[in-house]
Amino acid sequence: MLKPLYRILFALILAAATWLWVQKIAIPHQIADSVERGIPRGNLSDLYPRWLGARELLLHRRNPYSADLTREIQAGYYGRAIDASRANDPKDQQAFAYPLYVVFLLAPTVGLPFAIVQHAFFVLLIAATAASIPLWFGALGSGEMGSPPSAATQILWIVLTLGCFPAIQGFKLQQLTLAVAFFLAAAMYGLVRGHLVMAGVLLALAGIKPQLVALTIVWLGIWIAGNWRERRQLLWSYVASMAVLIAGGEILLPGWIGEFRAASAAYYRYTEGGKSILDVALTPLFGRMVAALLVCVLIVVIWRLRHHGARTAEFRWLLALTMATTLMVIPMFAPYNQVLLLPALMVIVQYWTALWRRNAISRFFALLTMLAVAWPWVASLALVIALLFLPGVTVQKAWAVPLYTNFAIPLLVLALLLFMRRDVVSGSAEAPSRA
Repeated sequence: MLKPLYRILFALILAAATWLWVQKIAIPHQIADSVERGIPRGNLSDLYPRWLGARELLLHRRNPYSADLTREIQAGYYGRAIDASRANDPKDQQAFAYPLYVVFLLAPTVGLPFAIVQHAFFVLLIAATAASIPLWFGALGSGEMGSPPSAATQILWIVLTLGCFPAIQGFKLQQLTLAVAFFLAAAMYGLVRGHLVMAGVLLALAGIKPQLVALTIVWLGIWIAGNWRERRQLLWSYVASMAVLIAGGEILLPGWIGEFRAASAAYYRYTEGGKSILDVALTPLFGRMVAALLVCVLIVVIWRLRHHGARTAEFRWLLALTMATTLMVIPMFAPYNQVLLLPALMVIVQYWTALWRRNAISRFFALLTMLAVAWPWVASLALVIALLFLPGVTVQKAWAVPLYTNFAIPLLVLALLLFMRRDVVSGSAEAPSRA
């Protein structure tokens, strides 16, 4: 086995290669393709529509869901308003399709130029993503599973996380999914440590992207019912926090919930219904059927394990399973959402030895999962090395190779977690490793 320092150095090489692949290969290819096909490119910041909507609402009392503001957003995001008559223009209108209370998080920035906000948010997301690693370990690495992992192991996870494509894509786009992931990590850390009021507040803040936290809220609602007397503070804190956010939004823009619903419905239409990983893999009809089945299975399992406390292996496994199921069923498959798989991957690594020894099928899925997760780093390194010997335009033709396992990763992670159920719930798995 490699010593911790060598592991970290190797991780730094892989992380650097992935950043170089994005900067020197993927982005140049996208720019060249956009020029050739006449696709508009502006700031391409997913933060911009939310920031501009917040600024116009708070400073000028304009409706962020309005059509005229949507055109202004497009002018910044794409460089011009998109034109439906142009075949190569994007379909995503980049409208303000978030709950209105997102403006409370962005309020401190609305008086600043967006260029400053964009750079500051880039740094803030990196810091928040790095901070989420010890928070996840704090939620997953206590109680029955023993002491948290060593500092070297946590540094290794931080390096690999900051250097994986889902995180890099989120940083580049200033995607609020990374903020949601941080709030969830902090909420689960607080919950496991017994700070239920804090956890409820953080869960409410994570609701700026409701689709990413819906299953988590369902899970925790059932879990609270498993021991109402001791866990009810979490519910009251969450409900009170959501009430404040919703009421605050109503004060700023009366009737905003209807506006948000209309904007969400419009988003669903102009993105052609939104597609989950299952929709892409199985067609929309069968994908939705399987998604419904997965959600039903999850709810049944949650109900059966609702009495287990926050410091048990069952609770941690349910956390991982809920996150992995969320990735499979939400109507979007952007890689940056895969940062929510961090707790699932941590649980898998902690029980890796038990998984490997269980049977041939478990070993097969464990190996596939390891290869799928490692592939983007390895492929990026290979392409960066190729860049030293081949012209950039030649290497750019293979720009998408590191993304070949994008759809496979959530599916394999979920399958491996399901294989773990018997060992985790029965307590028959051996003590998880720290690495």
